[in-house]
Amino acid sequence: VVGGVKENYLQPIYISSSMSKVINKARKVANFSSTKLILGESGVGKEIIAKFIHVNGPRAAHPMISLNCAAIPKELLASELFGYEAGAFTGAKQKGSPGKFQMANRGTIYLDEIGDMDLEVQAQLLKTIEEKSYRRIGENKLRFSDFRLICATNRNRSEASNDGRFRKDLFYRICIFPITLPSLKERSCDLQGMVEHILKNYGYTKFPIAPSI
Repeated sequence: VVGGVKENYLQPIYISSSMSKVINKARKVANFSSTKLILGESGVGKEIIAKFIHVNGPRAAHPMISLNCAAIPKELLASELFGYEAGAFTGAKQKGSPGKFQMANRGTIYLDEIGDMDLEVQAQLLKTIEEKSYRRIGENKLRFSDFRLICATNRNRSEASNDGRFRKDLFYRICIFPITLPSLKERSCDLQGMVEHILKNYGYTKFPIAPSI
């Protein structure tokens, strides 16, 4: 079992040897500000690893802001990331809205399923990563944010960089510290701890769980 105050996201879960390697790598890269890319199938715990990196790094006292790129319509994704000014588009709030990059200043921004991001927004994101600056939609003012970026995708490396739906220059910019999570079928010994943890969170503590095979 993984222990330690800062590792509380993983504490209740029994760790297989393959996941132990992932955790050790995540722990080593937590102190580096360079972008991390977490790869793995849906449901394997990519966001948990992202939180682990955040709370074990120097930005832990500041927020980690998360956004699932696949859950936001492409026409609204830029406004979610960069924010917008009042009246920038139909339905915009009267006072405008800050974007995720502004909210993540001095902290971490986690972009889940970045492989589903629209190509036009990818170009804007690439510039923001390189210059640490952005513009709200409907605004000419250049804004700056001191953020650490962690990305995740359910595609493997070859798919993400070669399928034509993801800019290669952006992929190589975010793939400085890649971390690949093994699938659940490769981690059967982890399942008992995961199930017990989930049941405990819902108040069930008296259900015996058969050991993993």
